[in-house]
Amino acid sequence: MTQQFYVSPEQVMKDRADFARKGIARGRSVVVISAADGIALVAENPSPSLHKIGEIYDKIAFAAVGKYNEFESLRQAGVRYADVRGYSYDREDVTARGLASVYAQSLGAVFTAEQKPFEVELAVAEVAPHQDGDHIYRLTFDGSIADEPGFIAMGGQAEAVQDTVAAGWAAGATFAQSVRLAVAALAAGRAVAPRGGDGVLAAANLEVALLERNSETNRGIARAFRRLSDPEVDEILTTREGD
Repeated sequence: MTQQFYVSPEQVMKDRADFARKGIARGRSVVVISAADGIALVAENPSPSLHKIGEIYDKIAFAAVGKYNEFESLRQAGVRYADVRGYSYDREDVTARGLASVYAQSLGAVFTAEQKPFEVELAVAEVAPHQDGDHIYRLTFDGSIADEPGFIAMGGQAEAVQDTVAAGWAAGATFAQSVRLAVAALAAGRAVAPRGGDGVLAAANLEVALLERNSETNRGIARAFRRLSDPEVDEILTTREGD
């Protein structure tokens, strides 16, 4: 009779965490920044159709790094959760906090019970009437959740990206300023990545969206999410304050 090798629970968890971290680090980075006129979501993503950023509900957006099929299934589950809760109760009962809690439970269950953890890291952002009420939640592969103040950077060379954003972020910055800061941070991460290229990012290699703070006033709709086209992104990148 063959005796099975014993592996301690601590070692199993460590191996799963290392596996998930390596998968996430191989992806391209995403930055989420709170700005005066909304929340900017910026990702390095050359694909025009496989989005890393998406709308969940009226004031809530989703951003992710890692394996596309895994975070896309989570995004779709989040949309279903929000729709059912908003229909059953009230649209104001759908919050980023509630959605983040559901995601944390799902990720934690997969990490502890399944053979392979999800190789994903998520951000759930909710824009408020005033900037100090914005919420940006970070969710990691093991179900950990954190309410991050101001901004987050995920995936790829996340440390270099985070440091660049931290050095340039200021409360009250405009959406355009925030996008330029995010792109500069993504370029900094790309420059230090192995075989990452020259650190230059064009609009065609970016995915940019805005959770608009006053969408009811500005556009006459409650849905705050707006995805920017390549010409709009290019205009932001080529225009400087005071031009």
